Amino acid sequence: MENILYSILITLFITLTFTTNTYAQDSSQWHLPEDAKVRLGKGQITGNVAYSHDGSKLAVAGSIGVWIYDAQTGEELDLLSGHTGDVESVSFSPDGTTIASGSGSPDRIIRLWNADTRNHLRTLSGHTGDVYSVSFSPDGNTIASRSGQEIRLWNVDTGTHLRTLSGHTDLVNCISFSPDGTIIASASYDTTIRLWQADTGTHIRTLSGHMDWVESVSFSPDGNTIASASFDRTIRLWNVESGTHIRTLSGHTGVVYSVSFSPDGNTIASASWDTTIRLWQADTGTHLRTLSGHTRRVYSVSFSPDGNTIASASRQEIRLWQADTGTHIRTLSGHTDDVESVSFSPDGNTIASASVHNTIRLWQADTGTHIRTLSGHTEDVESVSFSPDGTTIASGSRDYAIRLWEADTGTHIRTLLGHTYWVWSVSFSPDGTTIASGSRDNTIRLWEADTGTHIRTLLGHTEDVESVSFSPDGTTIASGSRDNTIRLWEADTGTHIRTLSGHTRDVKSVSFSPDGTTIASGSWDETIRLWNVDTGTHIRTLSGHRGVVYSVSFSPDGTTIASGSWDTTIRLWNVDIGTHIRTLSGHTRRVYNVSFSPDGTTIASASDDGTVLLWEITPAER
Repeated sequence: MENILYSILITLFITLTFTTNTYAQDSSQWHLPEDAKVRLGKGQITGNVAYSHDGSKLAVAGSIGVWIYDAQTGEELDLLSGHTGDVESVSFSPDGTTIASGSGSPDRIIRLWNADTRNHLRTLSGHTGDVYSVSFSPDGNTIASRSGQEIRLWNVDTGTHLRTLSGHTDLVNCISFSPDGTIIASASYDTTIRLWQADTGTHIRTLSGHMDWVESVSFSPDGNTIASASFDRTIRLWNVESGTHIRTLSGHTGVVYSVSFSPDGNTIASASWDTTIRLWQADTGTHLRTLSGHTRRVYSVSFSPDGNTIASASRQEIRLWQADTGTHIRTLSGHTDDVESVSFSPDGNTIASASVHNTIRLWQADTGTHIRTLSGHTEDVESVSFSPDGTTIASGSRDYAIRLWEADTGTHIRTLLGHTYWVWSVSFSPDGTTIASGSRDNTIRLWEADTGTHIRTLLGHTEDVESVSFSPDGTTIASGSRDNTIRLWEADTGTHIRTLSGHTRDVKSVSFSPDGTTIASGSWDETIRLWNVDTGTHIRTLSGHRGVVYSVSFSPDGTTIASGSWDTTIRLWNVDIGTHIRTLSGHTRRVYNVSFSPDGTTIASASDDGTVLLWEITPAER
């Protein structure tokens, strides 16, 4: 009996160990919303990067929560979820036991977390605007947070609001405690830095001189100097005691968004929208070196507690650098910018997602594993579509171009040029021979898929053509436009058949039912409309979203419509009677695109929170 119990315990231990390790390595399934089964991408980096007190961990403020990384290996350790808006700021307490995170709309709160267990401790509520900055006092007893034009101070142990500091005439961007905890510095859109007594909230003095918004402020370790970063592309150094301007550090060619002193006070790091980090000698203002490698704006820079490493963050990646040499150590990747479009391959095995980061990413649909990235567009990619045989991917971009790619290798095949403005939408004909593209130049263009030859241009819309779709038999093209209409065209001749009118705002998406008898359209007027294709008659209107309906998609059997909205939700609807079936919630920002898998069991949704979520759909819902 003892041997049997021992065997059971060993088996259970091994099972739990394996499960735990698998879970720890599979961040695509951490803290998913109900009914979602995989997350593609980690979302945007929406705030700062913060080191723990011992330098072992990095906390990253993101669009879907706070990501915790091992600072040495770059391994994901956890995702702190619970905020319903972007996390705008994150900070470790000085003793390393607590993490504070502040968020934007709609929750606008501060959350406190146990840094070891990552359990949620308490919520600090009261701000009426987005919480853009949270900072611990040096003794760890107080948190300062800023929202709108006010700074609030809170008791960490109880969550009690202590006092509010008011005086700035525009939004406050950043707050920082002096090393001894007696002074708070705040940076504002009103172009000033204000100093306050931390214990009383009394205004000490105002530092003026920047010519534009002040984005960041940091005390030197000895508390004698403040560095401030501004939209005017400069860093200014100030004497804390007198408020005197010491010197200005110039050289960045873009907005300076973040500034930080090294722990020994000898070096200043600045992060800029010019995609670089600059290091400066603190006492002389001499430029030491420039750290280059980011491809997009750099929003945050931070020294490790020992001063040996610098962490910098753009919207898509964190880079670690050796502070003394500027050598790039590693990149923590997987974060993605706004995802504008998503498409399943015909066999359902691969998902393509289009990003405002000028790229298309391919993912394994069952595991969420990133396969490869397709690069070449020079502006945001707005639309992506597989050919019916799955061998080719078409992408449309704000660089006015359509690009064709080999799906299995990611090789660029050719570029289709002719549109004179952004390409909003691309779609293959059912037989794969033709590509239709809709553009901000108010036209639809038809192209031979195998040669890229321009066939014809369809004229008639008076505003942007934001969506194009072929009927299942390939004979008809539907186009949705910013002129509030849907137009139907003969695919082989380009002849205009009829115009469907009724939406009161832009038509963002059009989709044919699988049998070709019905069109669904989604609009800025927050509704979905169903239309009879043969007659153009309006069948019914589906209402319920509280934001722009940016995408609509029929299930493969034609019984269900999925709609994606800027209200952050996906809604499922019964096609025959128009009733709302259910709402899928989990994205923290606008939903741009929804797509059914070929077998109808999964919905993919793309959001500007930087993620694609895959949702499991039951037979009753499709």
